[in-house]
Amino acid sequence: MTMLPKEEAARAILARNDRGGYTVPTDRLYPFQWNWDSAFVAMGFAIFDVDRAYRELERLIEGQWDDGMIPHIVFHAPSDTYFPGPDVWGTRHRVPTSGITQPAVFGMALRHVHEAALASGTTGATERTKPLYQAALRSHRWWLTARDPEGLGLVSILHPWESGSDNSPAWDEALARVPTTTTTAIRRKDTGHVDASMRPRDEDYQRFIHLVDTYRECGWDPRRQWAAAPFKVADVQMTAILARATADLMHLAETVGTDEEKAELSRMHERLLAGLARRWRPELSRFVNLDLVSGKDIETPTQAGFIPLVALTLDDRQRTAVVAEVERWLSGMVVGVPSAPSFSPAFEPKRYWRGPVWAVVNWLICDGLRLNGSEDLARRIERTTVQAIEGAGFCEYFDPTTGEGLGGDTFSWTAAAYMVLGRRI
Repeated sequence: MTMLPKEEAARAILARNDRGGYTVPTDRLYPFQWNWDSAFVAMGFAIFDVDRAYRELERLIEGQWDDGMIPHIVFHAPSDTYFPGPDVWGTRHRVPTSGITQPAVFGMALRHVHEAALASGTTGATERTKPLYQAALRSHRWWLTARDPEGLGLVSILHPWESGSDNSPAWDEALARVPTTTTTAIRRKDTGHVDASMRPRDEDYQRFIHLVDTYRECGWDPRRQWAAAPFKVADVQMTAILARATADLMHLAETVGTDEEKAELSRMHERLLAGLARRWRPELSRFVNLDLVSGKDIETPTQAGFIPLVALTLDDRQRTAVVAEVERWLSGMVVGVPSAPSFSPAFEPKRYWRGPVWAVVNWLICDGLRLNGSEDLARRIERTTVQAIEGAGFCEYFDPTTGEGLGGDTFSWTAAAYMVLGRRI
């Protein structure tokens, strides 16, 4: 296997961020195990160390709750460099965790790792996959029960952090309804590691922590949270990733599942695809979120509008429209796809999720473009992403207008994305 120009450096970052079978996103800024970070990292490890890839997923589900939720943070070891820590969440789980979740990339990663194990002739792959498949199935059941109780075929986030796109302008209007009062003293640590101009504003953090306080007071009970939530958004990015992961579990079920599980997964998949399909807006050439509090579409343009391509097969008219829209977002950019387009009033090319480019988001968008027949555009986006990483380093995110590296450095999922995307171009 030919190594990429900076693959040794990428592997060294994963080794540097290894904390004993799980990988932190980066030292100090994010000193614990994050849910969707680890899923992407496992896919990176699968290129050269299948055993370590499996271990990443196994360590993540150590934090899985009895009801099936996989939390967004697992606090395997203490650290004082991050807020809010386990004392703020107060989840009283057997392993300290946060009380919210993140995009369900886990199922996608499991299929990727399982297939890498089979391709490399790794012994015992099926036996190792089985318990992880069961954990993923429990997680998907939780999603459809706890986060789509009304049967819309769309799963909802109750906190912006759950989306993965924590500070997205898509949340501005819904978040503005959330009070800035908190019962928890806010002790921001992030701005001590990264320039404040790249991070959420203090007012946003107050609203973020108000939501944590609200759900902690609900005892982290999903029904009580759903009823109490002042922020409730049916998220097409979250739904699309869950739908794609469900399809990947359907594939794994052919080997490790029962007939009943295959039928259950098929029903889940159909429900999610139908819900997603209803969120297409031809006048915008993308998919849109739904604010369940106001009942209104969220038309703010963000990268989430393209993520449904990982799950849906578009018709010819939709494909043509999406390609033209992605090209519009790429116009004038050194590297794309920006998390908000330059023509949006909300565009901030250096601030967290309000314009910068994320390698893992491009990974998803390019998967979706390729699945929908746009190989050339996918490869072009992957090429500029790899070039940005080679030019600026393994940064958390990148300024689309300059290619400058931003946020945390020596970032694990950027290293994983470099190895995966670099093999496609």
